Amino acid sequence: MSNRRSLAGDLVETDLTHAFDDGWRSCTGKGVSVAIIDSGIDTTHYDLAGKIKAAYEAEKDGNRIVFRDSDSGDAAGHGTACAGIVARLAPDAELYSVKVLGSGGIGDGNAFLSGLEFAINKRFRIINLSLGTTKPQFTAPLRDLLDRAYQAGCILVSAANNLPQPSFPSVFSSSLIAVSKNAGTDPFSFGFRFGDVIELTAPGVNIRTTWTNNSYKTITGNSFACPHISGILAMLLERFPDLKPFQAKAALFAIANANSAL
Repeated sequence: MSNRRSLAGDLVETDLTHAFDDGWRSCTGKGVSVAIIDSGIDTTHYDLAGKIKAAYEAEKDGNRIVFRDSDSGDAAGHGTACAGIVARLAPDAELYSVKVLGSGGIGDGNAFLSGLEFAINKRFRIINLSLGTTKPQFTAPLRDLLDRAYQAGCILVSAANNLPQPSFPSVFSSSLIAVSKNAGTDPFSFGFRFGDVIELTAPGVNIRTTWTNNSYKTITGNSFACPHISGILAMLLERFPDLKPFQAKAALFAIANANSAL
């Protein structure tokens, strides 16, 4: 099959493993924007220097939440860890920090919603959500934002809750790509469990990644499986820049099926 820059007409094939070539595996995410909605990013880290195109932070302006340019970095480390995972897989991706969490990794649900809306309005191609909320009052506005993201062509990747209770938006599996951790070490050997609420599994156990103050940390959690998929998507989007959100999910499904056949 010839190399194609779009999957638009290919995904009608019965066997999706033949719908695209493997050229994406040598891609670096060049030109693909990835927003990390989190605790900020330590932009001075050796492994991240020059990779963060812009950083924004939530601020209250009366009754509104607005986003300003930020140089406050990351006091919690969580966002820096996620950024390091994406950057390792897709070193030429354009990373954007949208800070909604404070120093303890805790944030306000309204700031989270506002951060997601901000990222959608910016039309970042991939939005990494290694966070969520268990509060049901946020489900309706989150669904509205997911619809807007889909229509804007933004691909949302959300981590499952580490605790045994549903976390939003990860349980809205039809509207985004939801990820939980597995104990694997190869980020390209991710799994897809069609029909489960959380469909994707990716490495998230004992992951060594960037931390604040030019340090590194070995950490475990669904939060760190999520940016593995965001990094893979950045590579795919460099190769196939016209991918729509539903096509991106179909591509991941096809790759995971090929992985399981090996």
